[in-house]
Order: sequence, then structure tokens, then C-alpha cells
Amino acid sequence: MAVKIRLRRMGAKKAPFYRVVVADSRSPRDGRFIEEIGYYNPMTNPADIKVDVEKAKKWIESGAQPTETAKSILKKSGVID
Repeated sequence: MAVKIRLRRMGAKKAPFYRVVVADSRSPRDGRFIEEIGYYNPMTNPADIKVDVEKAKKWIESGAQPTETAKSILKKSGVID
């Protein structure tokens, strides 16, 4: 089973915010997930990012692969160097 750290879109039309989740790579974007580890709101200035660093590091150590966008969010929050 390939596990990914990716974004789950929430919010209204034209006003998105995202939850950073750990999910099976076969599940749909807004479908079933394993664990929620944070959120990202691009609508605020500056963007509001909150990630549970301990959970994110635990998942990366156990083999979860972040998507490109999730990787940039994890870098900004200090999880990845």
C-alpha cells in the first residue's frame, strides 16, 4: 500500500482551504484518509499553515511520500529541510 501526504480540498466554491492528510494513494482526493495532520488556508495573507510536526515526521519516517504541494507546505512549516 502506497501512502501519500497530500491536500484535501474543503470550503466553499471560490474560497478553498485544505487539510493536510495522510491517505492511501488509490483513494480519491477528497475521499477516505488515514489521519489528518494539519491544514493550509491560502486565502489569508500571508497563507495560514498549521502542521503537527511530530505526526508528519512519524509518517515520513514510516515511508509516506508527500506530493509536490504538500512537500512545499511541509518545508515552510519546518518538517522537511
